[in-house]
Amino acid sequence: MSAHKNYMTPAGWQALKDELFQLVNKERPEIVQVVNWAASNGDRSENGDYLYGKRRMREIDRRIRFLTKRLEAAEVVDPENREATDQIFFAATVTIERGDGSEQQVRIVGEDEIDAAKHKISWKSPLARALIKAREGDAVWLHTPQGREQIEILAVEYVRID
Repeated sequence: MSAHKNYMTPAGWQALKDELFQLVNKERPEIVQVVNWAASNGDRSENGDYLYGKRRMREIDRRIRFLTKRLEAAEVVDPENREATDQIFFAATVTIERGDGSEQQVRIVGEDEIDAAKHKISWKSPLARALIKAREGDAVWLHTPQGREQIEILAVEYVRID
């Protein structure tokens, strides 16, 4: 077991599980067929299908090992089953006011679930680390390349994260 916890939301865990299933049960068997067919054509040294197939199979096997390890180390945290609190922890959805006065909502998720377009940030990111353990109404300092920025926490919710 890994020494580092791999916190994930239920949706993040399911996404990794689905990708692993797809690789093991669909993509890898298809590549094995192509490689076997290409190998039966004779000279492998100049056989593009064979060479590409072997390379793709190594990539798939590497990804399968990675996903398996990430899922084994996973600690799934469901925000919907968390007791109500105004304190920020993993899987919180937090509304903040940035130093420039703009409002932003972020969701604190696992490293494998980061999605900037959906405002999902890793629990290890500088912003999440500044927010964790703070409470609704608190102001925290975020150290950025441009300097320190004060961030006010407007709301903390524990709702489903897709």
